[in-house]
Amino acid sequence: MQRGSDRLSVHRDEEMKHELRELLRTGHPTRTEEWHDPEPTADDDPEIAGGPVTPGRPTASVESVRLELARLLGRTSFPAGPRELTGLLRDKHAPDVLVEALERLPHKARYTTAHELAEAVVHAG
Repeated sequence: MQRGSDRLSVHRDEEMKHELRELLRTGHPTRTEEWHDPEPTADDDPEIAGGPVTPGRPTASVESVRLELARLLGRTSFPAGPRELTGLLRDKHAPDVLVEALERLPHKARYTTAHELAEAVVHAG
């Protein structure tokens, strides 16, 4: 029995099942046309594309750490001290290395922007 809300015909539904059968069975794309698949990351892609930006990495710059902190914390988190910001980062499931870097900052310090915080994190590490 066909419901009136179906957008696809029975034939198109069977076609789609056939197209997706191998993808669902194997867990990866099975198409021969490469333009269907996502493009891999390039060597000159931003650091964020390669994984979380953390102060312990050799290529971690103030700018990349600032971008990651701004992405996680947003504008409404400032001004704040390291303890408050550490709690917010834990709530946002930030990388442990980034949270631990904030825990090493002086507890009485106050930061008004993500840039100030990033400078303190990079220079303290």
